[in-house]
Amino acid sequence: MNMKLVMSLSLAIPAILLAGASKAADAPAVVTSIKPIHSLVSAIMQGVGTPELIVDGAASPHTYNLKPSDASALQSAKVIFWVGPGLEAFLEKPLESLGSGASIAELEDAPGLVKLKFREGGAFEAHDDGDEAEAGHEHEEAGHDHDAHAEGDHGHGEFDTHLWLDPMNAEAMAAEITTTLVAADPANALTYQANAKALDAKIDALDREITDIVTPVKEKPFIVFHDAYQYFEHRYAVRVAGSITVSPENMPGAERVSEIHKKVADLGATCVFAEPQFEPRLVNVVIEGTDAKAGVLDPEAATLEAGPDLYFTLMRGIANSMKDCLSRES
Repeated sequence: MNMKLVMSLSLAIPAILLAGASKAADAPAVVTSIKPIHSLVSAIMQGVGTPELIVDGAASPHTYNLKPSDASALQSAKVIFWVGPGLEAFLEKPLESLGSGASIAELEDAPGLVKLKFREGGAFEAHDDGDEAEAGHEHEEAGHDHDAHAEGDHGHGEFDTHLWLDPMNAEAMAAEITTTLVAADPANALTYQANAKALDAKIDALDREITDIVTPVKEKPFIVFHDAYQYFEHRYAVRVAGSITVSPENMPGAERVSEIHKKVADLGATCVFAEPQFEPRLVNVVIEGTDAKAGVLDPEAATLEAGPDLYFTLMRGIANSMKDCLSRES
């Protein structure tokens, strides 16, 4: 080999490596709260950097306690993404103190989101036993008038925060994520914008795919562990007929379990879906002596590996779990 070529390569390779290291070093320190949000941010940051994740593994934002390593990450962050205090209540005060040097994007305020009020009463646990609360949920079995519950703006705590379970909401959040990253890191704006455009196209394709998956079973009613699926239901017109509990941090009492057991029996053959993070024994009690079957849904991606593909795996998993359980013969 030509000696000059060898010398040129020996000088060029370290320079290339240094350029790569320099680019990585220039990536902003970004922290995300939960896996679905981390997935969207990771997809938009591809080629620039990798965001950190707080609620990792099988943990749930409903019951999470901040660790010292999380506090350190928040303190060092340039950008922080979370849904908001209605979901990650454990972050509200730490963000005020530890995140003071960061740009904080509260994605529940992203423009263009469809927000759905919490359901109370009847099959969705009677916080308020009044006639008005009960009447507000008769649509579950009488026509799916979901849009009556959709509003563009609510105060904190008034709406369901599992926003990502509607892919159109995921696109709205991705747009806000992109705007925030471009403002914080304009040097990489073109990469963020190109990645966001590609992500939107993938989400549109996912939306069509899920429609095809659930259409054959969308009229079959089922019960979920906690009422986390309104957005999926709203988008795809599947029939969530009730939940064992509204808030998974509050375990239901014997009376509530008995009420749901009767609901399952009255509905006939259906499915009752557990969640990986919470007590599956309750589901077995609810379906005992009925024709119902048990399944598992994972709305917060507890069992999935974090990364840019997680959102797509999560949504397909929910759709396929519904189809598989609801298609089973009694």
